[in-house]
Amino acid sequence: MLQETRHTVNTSDGIKLAAFSYGDKNNPPLILVHGYPDQHNIWQKVIPSLIAQFYVVAYDVRGAGASDHPESLKSYRLSQLNDDLKAVSKQLLDDKPFHLAAHDWGSLQCWETVTDPNFAGHILSYSSMSGPSLDHAGFLLRRMAKQSPLRMAALLRHSWYVGAFHLPFIGPMFWKFYSPKKWQEYVKEVQDCSDIPFNSYVTKNGEYGIKLYRANFLPRTLNPRPRYAQCPVQAIVLTEDNYVRPTYIEEMKNWVEDLKVVEIKANHWAELSHPEQVSEYIREFALEHSERAEG
Repeated sequence: MLQETRHTVNTSDGIKLAAFSYGDKNNPPLILVHGYPDQHNIWQKVIPSLIAQFYVVAYDVRGAGASDHPESLKSYRLSQLNDDLKAVSKQLLDDKPFHLAAHDWGSLQCWETVTDPNFAGHILSYSSMSGPSLDHAGFLLRRMAKQSPLRMAALLRHSWYVGAFHLPFIGPMFWKFYSPKKWQEYVKEVQDCSDIPFNSYVTKNGEYGIKLYRANFLPRTLNPRPRYAQCPVQAIVLTEDNYVRPTYIEEMKNWVEDLKVVEIKANHWAELSHPEQVSEYIREFALEHSERAEG
């Protein structure tokens, strides 16, 4: 069984985050950030292949798992999520430079830190899976609206749930009738994988996580900011992803100087169905840039 140590991280606005560490603290640090409506244990199949070479930290983002679930919408803004990641790195890693990997909403929110000039030098590498920067997505959608509206419509069709989450009552009501067991069965079917961790918090995660969408999607996609990556980035593209299409890589190339693109033939939760490939890509990219940092 995977050995983990639990920590409590205090954020800049008084929220408490549940964080978990694995492996030898003397190894290079690696932070993993989960997506929606997941929590830190979504990485449980990936972590065992990483702890021989990294000190791994995974945390439940605000509104998920054992972390606090604030009520106000402003508590879920990207600027606050940025502060949360900084708090995790400062309190658990003594503010040492670290590697970063994230999936889905975790990946999306981490772009805020990866493109923050004030944090340059703190992140050694970033592996992003199924979560483009909202600013980059905004620029892509603007261009597609002018050049190819039908292609834009086809892209947005895969993200239909984002619009539903902005409707009053619809999103929260959905989760009131979706039990953790039903969600586990759904992910099993989507990923064609039987060994899916049970997420007892998923109903609450789903309900509160909607605030992430409402607090950030429209402001950032309608008014995108120029955001340049401050570290090397690896885009792990899931070619069968039904929610986040590979098309977003087109725009990423304009904002990342050192970009590597790799592919896995998998649906959205590849860390569950293809953990060996996910861990291999994260490990090799991080080791490559650990060597550069040491050199």
